[in-house]
Amino acid sequence: MQSSNERELVSGALPEILPRLWRFAMVLSGRRDVADDLVQATCVRALERAHQFQPGTRIDRWTFTILSSIWKNQLRSEKIRQGQGFVDPEDVLVEDGNRKIEANIFLQQVLKEVQALPEAQRVTVLLVYVEGLSYREASEVLDIPIGTVMSRLSSARASLGKLAKDTPSASGRTRKGS
Repeated sequence: MQSSNERELVSGALPEILPRLWRFAMVLSGRRDVADDLVQATCVRALERAHQFQPGTRIDRWTFTILSSIWKNQLRSEKIRQGQGFVDPEDVLVEDGNRKIEANIFLQQVLKEVQALPEAQRVTVLLVYVEGLSYREASEVLDIPIGTVMSRLSSARASLGKLAKDTPSASGRTRKGS
């Protein structure tokens, strides 16, 4: 039976860890809508099962475990709905966790470097590489010649390329030295 203290403990901690849960869900699913659903389902389950939380342990790890379990169950049920029968989630989750973590860290470094670009380059990078506009569309949005778009992107790529050369690869060596 669940006491109100256990539920209060869990419900009080959830707001603080929501951003971390959402990032984890995004890494797992790769989609905002799915991540939102995963976090919501995780919070509901954590509240329903607050009596299972062991005070003195880390609630973030407990909720990450809940989220991971929900994600694996969703993968299994998708495979069953697709007529592939019961599938072990480990067979579906073929991605290397370490590689995914390294990619996430590198992404954070790239985003930091993009933020450090001069505003003109940063806006052009956003329009072309993030929003998917063509060079011509970006030039129309920014009211600049298409050559200027290409020049800004070239300069931005050169700046960001320095980051890639100086970043350690999985083998432990820098790409520059590989």
